[in-house]
This record gives sequence, structure tokens and C-alpha cells, in this order.
Amino acid sequence: MSRHHTDMSSSDDEERGARLNKYISDSGVASRRAADRMIEEGRVTIDGRTAVLGDRVLPGSDVRVDGKKISPEKEDIILAFNKPVGITCTSNPEDPDNVIDFIGYPKRIYSVGRLDKDSEGLILMTNNGELADRIMHSSSGHEKEYIVTVDKDITDGFLKNMATGVPIMGGSHVTRKCEVEPIGAREFRIILKQGLNRQIRRMCEELGYTATGVKRIRIINVELGNMKVGRYRDITKAERAELYKQLGL
Repeated sequence: MSRHHTDMSSSDDEERGARLNKYISDSGVASRRAADRMIEEGRVTIDGRTAVLGDRVLPGSDVRVDGKKISPEKEDIILAFNKPVGITCTSNPEDPDNVIDFIGYPKRIYSVGRLDKDSEGLILMTNNGELADRIMHSSSGHEKEYIVTVDKDITDGFLKNMATGVPIMGGSHVTRKCEVEPIGAREFRIILKQGLNRQIRRMCEELGYTATGVKRIRIINVELGNMKVGRYRDITKAERAELYKQLGL
């Protein structure tokens, strides 16, 4: 069967409606990537039917996620949140520890990337899908800074190995070079430019250590500062301007 019908100009695209994952993203529900997962999981409907990947949303359509009607947000929300240990960076309402219920923000937002359940510290919350996708893109190389506590005294060899790259996930990935600085006998600061799943914990384990505490204190130019655990704040105008500049938005 000919597939020429999929090769449409941008004006044709507009007439055919917005891409469903972008519509969900613009509604402040999830990033485009996460929206695709929601669609695959059958959690999205358009005018009463279960949506599929590649669907488009025409003006006036009734789009729902988990049964709740959504529509694109005009306000650009970006929050800095100090995530406690035990909270999960998911918008799935079936997870009793999900970050959305914990924060209880009055408008739809979602977490930018993840910070594992056992870790604490800074995570950005937004309804801006483009911003979320730019930050989370694996090749972007944006800095994220952490304070890590381990179960025994740090050696020079450990610091050198952490900085130069560690094979993790059975050797399928070697972590990128990064900045590592000791700040105590069992505590160090690390700046990563990638975000593999439980990366710091896996790196430590590979080198014979256990990370007993992982706290993120900075994402790109936004810093945690002295904000208390469990609290959030709007990022400042200056932070927003610099963040957009670094992300090319």
C-alpha cells in the first residue's frame, strides 16, 4: 500500500490537527516521550475511543488522559521542587507515592526527567513539553550536580575512576567523563552530563561502594539552595531567562 499520504506539508499538518503527543505535552500532562507511553498503555482517549500512536487532535475534540479531559495550557509553569526520599517521579495516579499527588499543585504539571525513589533533591516540574524534551534529550549534555554519601572512606583511586568513566549495566554502558570532588571522608560532589538509570548508585557499586545518600543540588543553572525538603518554588525570571538561553528556546 502506498504511504505517500504520510508525507504532508506543514500546512497540511495544521489542517489535520495537532499531533496527539504534542497536544498532551502542551496540556501540561507529560513530556512527548511520556505521552507516547501513556498512549501505548491505553490511557488516552479521543472523542471516546482509545487513542493510538500517531493520532492527531482536531479542534473541538474531547481528549482525555485517565478519564480526565485535557486542553493546552497557556501559562508556562516551571517549578523547582526539593523531592523527598520515597516519592516517585511519575504522574501515574495508581502509584500512591507519585510526585503529582504529593505536591498537589492546582494546575497540570509533570516532572522533567527522573530522580530515583531512594534519592532526594532538585527536580524541575513543568507544563512545558518543549523544555522538558530539551533537558531530557540524552545527547544534550546539560549539567546536573549531586552530593553523594558512601558507606566507606573515599580513596583517590575511587575518585579517579568515577571521573574518567565506569562500565555499568553489565558493561553495556561506560559513563562519560565527569567532575568529581571530595568534600568529606565519605562524601563527594559529582557533576554529570548524562542521566542513565540510577547512574551514580551503579557507578559506586561497580567500584565496591554503596551510595547511602544521593542528593541533587543543581540542574543546569537552577540550584536547590536552602529550600526545605518537600517544598517547591517558581524559578526566578533570571533563572528562566538563563535556562531558556542554555536550552536554545
